[in-house]
Amino acid sequence: MRKLIFAINITLDGCVDHTKQFVDEEQLEYFTNLTREADLQVFGRKTYQLMVPYWPEVLKNQSETKAETEFAKAFVALNKIVFSRSLNSAEDKSTRIVRSNMRDEILKLKQEQGKNILVGGVDIPSQLIELGLVDEYRFVVGPIIAGEGRRLLEGVSLPEKLQLKLVESKTFKSGSVALRYLKQ
Repeated sequence: MRKLIFAINITLDGCVDHTKQFVDEEQLEYFTNLTREADLQVFGRKTYQLMVPYWPEVLKNQSETKAETEFAKAFVALNKIVFSRSLNSAEDKSTRIVRSNMRDEILKLKQEQGKNILVGGVDIPSQLIELGLVDEYRFVVGPIIAGEGRRLLEGVSLPEKLQLKLVESKTFKSGSVALRYLKQ
């Protein structure tokens, strides 16, 4: 069975707003490796529209750093699913828009052959966490206290406490820490 992995950058005070954080080359390499271990990425409309066309443009122009170009290659190679009721069309051929039941779709995808499934953003992962469908959590905690901005799992009501098991950690030169947790 394929694993559903939620990966996100987060500040020390729980802010997940991408404008309140930094991502350096070492972190990009971490996310590039994680992306290469997957063959499908799941988004909501907002996160999808942040990522596409940005990363495909980075790959096309190759005007950014080597780390950014490598992440762009890995990102563009993935198939993508966007859960959206308002998005009419996708920017690329490797993206499919899904309007059906998210729980049923994810359960079906997890049963298919393939590599891991990544989920990014806030809204869709929050719903998937509430449904108990996320198998692994990857948090890259930056040494920042944002003091404002969207918080992780804001408004989420779990049926019961979610106990996770830390299975890996890595400290970056920047002071950021990558944490990998498995659902118990």
